[in-house]
Amino acid sequence: MKVLIIEDEKPSARRLQRMLDSLNLTADTMLHSVEESIAWFQNNAHPDLIFLDIQLSDGLSFEIFETIDIQSAVIFTTAYDEYALQAFKLNSIDYLLKPIDEEDLEKAVSKYKSRIPEQKSVTLDFNDIKKLLVNPIEREYKKRFSVKVGQHLKLINIEDIECFYSENKGTYLHTSEGRNYLLDTTLEQLTDELEPQQFFRINRKFFVNIQAIKDMVSYTNSRLQIKLNSYNEQEVIVARERVKDFKTWLE
Repeated sequence: MKVLIIEDEKPSARRLQRMLDSLNLTADTMLHSVEESIAWFQNNAHPDLIFLDIQLSDGLSFEIFETIDIQSAVIFTTAYDEYALQAFKLNSIDYLLKPIDEEDLEKAVSKYKSRIPEQKSVTLDFNDIKKLLVNPIEREYKKRFSVKVGQHLKLINIEDIECFYSENKGTYLHTSEGRNYLLDTTLEQLTDELEPQQFFRINRKFFVNIQAIKDMVSYTNSRLQIKLNSYNEQEVIVARERVKDFKTWLE
């Protein structure tokens, strides 16, 4: 099986390559831009499977498909929220949210292998998908959460929440008053419930509220450490794969 990785962040590309190696898949080639990818496809046989980042250094990767008739299966690797990617599901295309989890990667590869006998060429309505990415579907986001305090229920307004985090298989919210409350949900479910301009998932364990960020400092391995107004129970680190999107979100 021939595998191609198109990813503008070389550390992320190398990390994905190592993860694929553990699944006994070898990425024969790694490309890093729209221009480079178009030139490569014009001169090489198309691979069986492409792992493709949506936002490349010189534009959206969809521009590749608009120029080249891709005859490959595609798994998108992206930091975009799930709700903006529903169009991919309609076209039977899988995607992985960054930072990529090994278990999610294994499931996506297994899904691809189970469909090998089927037609693999990709047909997408790029205009519709671009609209979703630039102007996400308008929806109602949660304005408050109910938490259990003893035998009572307490309502906490969304603007009073500094962050959501997972710990010991539980999901918690932390308030501006310095209190932590256990929630009956998961961080994955929160992805569809939180206003994306207000909350950002900086890694697999944390969503942070932009209004609660007190300071940001450089951290090891090209990461960022976030200082929140009151939360200080553990380090809040922006994953390296999310730093670029985090900085874009801040602006």
